[in-house]
Order: sequence, then structure tokens, then C-alpha cells
Amino acid sequence: MMIPAHADKMLGVDWGTSNRRAYLVERGGRCLARHEDGQGMLAVGGDFAGSLAALRQTMRVDDAVPVVMSGMIGSAGGWQEVPYLDIATPLAALASHLAPVAGHPGCLIVPGYCTRADGVDVMRGEETQLLGALALGVGDGTVVLPGTHSKWVQLRGGRIARFATFMTGELFAMLAAGGTLAAIMGPGEDDDDAFAAGIAQARLGLPLSQSLFGARARVVAKDMAPSKARSFVSGLLIGTEFTASGAGPGARLSILGSNALGAHYARAARHFCEAPAVLDADAVYLAALTQLLQGSQHE
Repeated sequence: MMIPAHADKMLGVDWGTSNRRAYLVERGGRCLARHEDGQGMLAVGGDFAGSLAALRQTMRVDDAVPVVMSGMIGSAGGWQEVPYLDIATPLAALASHLAPVAGHPGCLIVPGYCTRADGVDVMRGEETQLLGALALGVGDGTVVLPGTHSKWVQLRGGRIARFATFMTGELFAMLAAGGTLAAIMGPGEDDDDAFAAGIAQARLGLPLSQSLFGARARVVAKDMAPSKARSFVSGLLIGTEFTASGAGPGARLSILGSNALGAHYARAARHFCEAPAVLDADAVYLAALTQLLQGSQHE
């Protein structure tokens, strides 16, 4: 299903597990309103319709304006589970694969993608950002989407050639919250040298569990100050992604995210390849919404 061809604007909602971002965009691509809150999938208690109605009211968006939602809203624990697309489906075809929400006319969900090329992997939400990245001129190459579950995506000819997910953000949070490393991973300022040392450790290619214990060993052997451990572990985990991806000189790398996390990945990239292009998350999402809305003209 597609957005109605007569629609001159729509409400796009990036609805994740913990947070939600919403944009009212017109067909020409101009953003008319933006809203962000903590009403993610876990916070609404299953009342997605009521939460969306409240969002419309907050943003003063009429009920006649169509809504396109991406992210975990389409998962088994979301509003309505939407089947994954195979990566053979071009990203540009997303506009014609939007899933209508049963009983709620004008509400559509963007499907995610699944791959079985190197083991089973899935994405929800990132496909919309990738569509926006293509619209902003990103061509063949690798796109990194840092986050709780970081995605490394190879784009080729407007399609996802392959992708891999790393539980980097989640693992970092768990290590800092409890266990052997928690005592030395307290809050502190970023340390560039310790971050680089973590990356150098990752490049050795040792098992991650071994290198993680090495962070504690460095501290107790007094080879590293406890205040540096947090940055070391960050560099180790992020560096492990780069090492696994095979990124090297000449790699065409784009990082989708201009926040502090994106900056960490950009710093790490300089140890492996040329300076990456860093794309603003808002600009990418707005570009994707514009593509989806303009796609309805071809219905």
C-alpha cells in the first residue's frame, strides 16, 4: 500500500523502543513541525492508538493527515507486526510496501529487512534512514548506523547487499552497570589515548571476551589508570566492529549520526580508512519521508 496520491503532507514517526521522533513534512520536503519524546514502544503500555492521537494533538496535526511509522512499532511487540522484506527488494520500493494498520485508515508502517546470507539478521527503522541516505546522494559503499545495536550496511545499486548487527551499545551499558569491569568504568571524561589503545587492541583480532578482561588486567597491573578504562572499553568495542567489517584504506564509509556516538565512530574510522562522511540523522529521516511521500505520485 502507498500513501494516498492526493496527500500534500504527512506525519512521519520514528517510533523506537524507548524514544519517539515525529516530523510533519510537506510533499516538497519542507519540515513544518518536529517533536521528540520518551513515548517509545515500552512506555505506551500497548495503547499505540491513544498515544498517536495525543501526538497529533500535541503537534496540531489533523486526523486526515496520513501517518507513516518506522522502527520497532512494526515488531512483534509493537502496534502491529509487519513482515520483513528480503534484501533483494530495492530501498526505493519501500513506498509501495507500506503496511496499513488494521482498523486505522491512513496509518502505515514501514517494513524492515531480513537477510540470511551470513546467518540470520534483521533491521527495523534503519531501512528508512538508508532510504534517506540514498536520497542525499550516498552511493555504493558502507553505511554505519551507530546505536544500541549498531548496523553495518553495504549498499550496492540502491539495494542492501548485506548487513550485520553488533550489540555494541547494549554491551557497553551492561559492562558499565555490573560485573567485573563496572568498578573501573565509572563516568569520566573521554580520553583519546585510551580510546586509541582500545582500538589497537581490537585490531589484534583476539576473542572479544579475552580483550575485555584485558581492560581489568591493565588496571590491576597498573599499566592503565582506572579513569581511562571507560574510554579503552569504548575503543575496544567500536574497534571490534571496524575490524570485523574489514574496513581499510580506500573504503567508502558513511556514518549516519551526528551526535556524540557518531563522533566516536568517526574518530575510530580514522584508524582504519579515510575520513568518513557524517550524515545528520534528522536530515536523513526527512529525506526519507520526502521520498515516501513523493513515491505516492507514481501510484
